Amino acid sequence: QVQLVESGGGLVQAGGSLRLSCAASGGTLSSYGMGWFRQAPGKEREFVATINWNGGSTNYADSVKGRFTISRDNDKNTVYLQMNSLKFEDTAVYYCAIRYGSSIWYANSASYGSWGQGTQVTVSS
Repeated sequence: QVQLVESGGGLVQAGGSLRLSCAASGGTLSSYGMGWFRQAPGKEREFVATINWNGGSTNYADSVKGRFTISRDNDKNTVYLQMNSLKFEDTAVYYCAIRYGSSIWYANSASYGSWGQGTQVTVSS
């Protein structure tokens, strides 16, 4: 059973940057697409970004396109989310997950499993 652990969250001023990491144990991520989602208080979990198994294909939510970059290092069994030009509305708990479903449904949380516990990102305005 693969377990995912997110890290790198914290408090940052608007316009700042953070880099989130998602490290896996108990199995390899190299065969799977991966995704980042986020959930703000009182809101549903929403798609942020996804990357295919070798990093050759990525997709982003419109709200983060051009500011966030998803990447992976399969040797380290880790996926990253570089977040630049952070806005107050980026405040949320960020989760990583393994995409077990079809890549067609990359923005649907039902395509994912093995969710991590999340890491809090707070952007002060």
